[in-house]
Amino acid sequence: MDVIIGIDLGTTNSEVAVIRDGRPVVLEEDGDPILPSVVGLDPQGRLLVGKAARNQAMLAPERTVRSIKRKMGLEEMVPLGDKKYSPQEISAIILRTLKQRAEKVLGHPVKKAVITVPAFFTEGQRAATREAGELAELEVVRIINEPTAAVLTYDPHPAEMERLLVYDLGGGTFDVSIAQVEQGVVEILASHGDTHLGGDDFDQRLLDYVCDRFQTKHGIDLRELPVAKSRLLRAVEDAKKELSTEATTTIAEEFIAEKNGIPLNLNLEVDRYEYEELIEPLLAKTLVCLDKAMSDAKVQAHEIHKVLLVGGATRTPMVHRILSERLGRPVHTEIEPDLAVAMGAAVQGGLIAGIDVGPVLVDITPHTLGIEALGELHGSMSIHCFSAIIERNTPLPASRTEIYATASHNQKIAQIRVFQGEDEDTRYNTLVGEFTIEGLADLPAGNQILVRLDLDLNGILKVTATERATGLARHVTIDNAMERFRQRQRTDAIDRLEEVFGTAEQPIELEEGEFSVTPGALGDPSAESLSPALQQAISSATALIAKAEKVATRANPEDAAELKAMLTDLQLAIDKRSADDIQSVAHEVEDLVFYLEDQ
Repeated sequence: MDVIIGIDLGTTNSEVAVIRDGRPVVLEEDGDPILPSVVGLDPQGRLLVGKAARNQAMLAPERTVRSIKRKMGLEEMVPLGDKKYSPQEISAIILRTLKQRAEKVLGHPVKKAVITVPAFFTEGQRAATREAGELAELEVVRIINEPTAAVLTYDPHPAEMERLLVYDLGGGTFDVSIAQVEQGVVEILASHGDTHLGGDDFDQRLLDYVCDRFQTKHGIDLRELPVAKSRLLRAVEDAKKELSTEATTTIAEEFIAEKNGIPLNLNLEVDRYEYEELIEPLLAKTLVCLDKAMSDAKVQAHEIHKVLLVGGATRTPMVHRILSERLGRPVHTEIEPDLAVAMGAAVQGGLIAGIDVGPVLVDITPHTLGIEALGELHGSMSIHCFSAIIERNTPLPASRTEIYATASHNQKIAQIRVFQGEDEDTRYNTLVGEFTIEGLADLPAGNQILVRLDLDLNGILKVTATERATGLARHVTIDNAMERFRQRQRTDAIDRLEEVFGTAEQPIELEEGEFSVTPGALGDPSAESLSPALQQAISSATALIAKAEKVATRANPEDAAELKAMLTDLQLAIDKRSADDIQSVAHEVEDLVFYLEDQ
């Protein structure tokens, strides 16, 4: 049986995938699955495809062709060196390179392929794509829409009819499609897009921002220097990618220019909020297309079952945020957005070849992870706001960083409490760990602290808090973080059963030696006879009492009396060994302590 490869022939990047053991796999070269869709000639006239061609694009534009996909279907020739080629010929060079990659990895010739195109491609553009495949010595068994491929990647055989919104933000183009899947048939109900909007435009916004800052400081416009601009384009692209997971990044280029014979260096820190302000107008355009697509498909937001993200630019957290707010449901990011279309093309090829293809299996975090912070909750300020850092359904391993700030002047201590759950109020989520970073600098309120979460495939969570001004850092490692939610449910069930057994009229008699109570165990919060949840509640409450007693000495008589009464209630709850009562009273104490500390 001939293998049918799947190819995503993209404007900026291209990939090739194949079905292995019933699952789509993207084929790599030198550890990288992505081939930049760039063709060039080196100074000696030798062919360059991919990274090598992209690297010379700024310095040798006359010997480089980029974004040829935008010219597919047009009757025009593009120059490459001293010759001219049709768009189909340039695309064929990219396709043949991917074909050779597949043959090298698989160890045998490849003759057949499924190739993807945007949903809005005309028949002429589709015919040109097929011709490019034939020039690359491939039998193009099917041309399929990119959103169709993305849908197939997630589930080629849904049990019931589903409507999906595919938001595809690539390097050079954007389109959004409404797809309906039923009995294995994918129908595109509507599609809208912008063929000149993508991650490259994000790069340009960031480039302009950096160049403007450099020009203000040194009086030199780096955009006018080809070598400097080429270096900076690569640097801002890397910075953009880093800001998808990190809260800040530094763009540093040594000897980027010179002035009066003196070399000048670029060193600029950019945070995610600055970057998101730059790209917000571009993302607003994508929402206009989204609204048009939904209107044409005659569907409302509540009728969309899933939101799928395609294209590397969708890694930007702001994309997730605006789509979740607009559509009222979380986005699906389980599958690498760069690779989803190629994988879907491979799935289509497998189905044509009669292979039983299952959905892609990806390890994800089942619950959102974040920390407790001061913020607005239900219309008023609260210290119980849940600030998400790693969203539910994020592929593992995952690393994310967010910026927080101290609430008071000269604040020396910050408590980092990590929770798991989906509620905006931490009191309804599960505490998975906490620690304190002490010795913060004497700075006004707003001293920034970076909190980073690293979650690996084994569910081990590392939490790091770093004071941005000084580099002071503290961290804690939490084993089996993903299991904490299930453990908490089990612990709650045990507590409920113990409570039920406690109401029995006659105690259960045990034979001598079968059960014993260590003297003093009931007064020891770490005793083994207590559930883990109760142990933690007592330990936290004991620490809170010590803190509150210190605060009470500085409070006015009325507030001190109120706090003393609350502490009495908290001690009674501890004595009763009721985790729920302890937590309930402790939250009230925390609120009052926080209020008194700020006076």
